[in-house]
Amino acid sequence: MSLPVERHLLRAKDQMDARYADPLDVAAHARAAGLSPAHFSRLFKQAFGESPHGYLLTRRLERAAALLRNTDRSVAEICMMVGLSSVGSFTTSFKRMFGATPTDYRAAYPAIADRVPLPGCVVRVHGRPQRRTFREDGDGTGTLASVPTDPPGSDDL
Repeated sequence: MSLPVERHLLRAKDQMDARYADPLDVAAHARAAGLSPAHFSRLFKQAFGESPHGYLLTRRLERAAALLRNTDRSVAEICMMVGLSSVGSFTTSFKRMFGATPTDYRAAYPAIADRVPLPGCVVRVHGRPQRRTFREDGDGTGTLASVPTDPPGSDDL
């Protein structure tokens, strides 16, 4: 029993998501889907609303944007890391998608060195909701009141 074409397209899309940095082309994606390159391109665009090349380029540029925000690597190095080979084409495509050159995009975010690293335990403690419960007040209005759940006298500990 063969799988429906949509499953093959999802397999190719998953391959693009997982291996965006590899030198993949439409023929490689078509092979992953078990289709001819022309038929694959047509079905992919019909199913996902953009061409395979456009989808892969979008994934690469999104990853590049994350690397620009979160690393101090050079633009050229990031370009190569995401699977693109021309810094000029990368810059043009990046500006078209994000409205700024990679260098300007990076400048809009705080530098990595200026960020204060926080231990995971601190992030978890301050990211948790306050220990409160909500119950209806006895006044019959149906409004909710915040009531601490700590037992009386626990502040003394």
